[in-house]
Amino acid sequence: MRLNSRGQVTIPPALRDRFGFAEGDEVEVIADGDSLRIIHADSVLSRGERIVRRMRGQATTSHIEDIRKLLHDERAD
Repeated sequence: MRLNSRGQVTIPPALRDRFGFAEGDEVEVIADGDSLRIIHADSVLSRGERIVRRMRGQATTSHIEDIRKLLHDERAD
């Protein structure tokens, strides 16, 4: 990985997926001894809460029907 002239690096997709980072997320860079850590700025939220926040307002009518079916099936168990 190479630091560019603006001090930026690209986090590889596998690591972004593994740690739940997505385009538009707010992050903090924290000094941790001789290392730097990149964390979610709103780290009090769980990964699921961050995903829901990112997806809010993007569902289509067909998605909503699928979600209703899934929720109905889960309650039946």
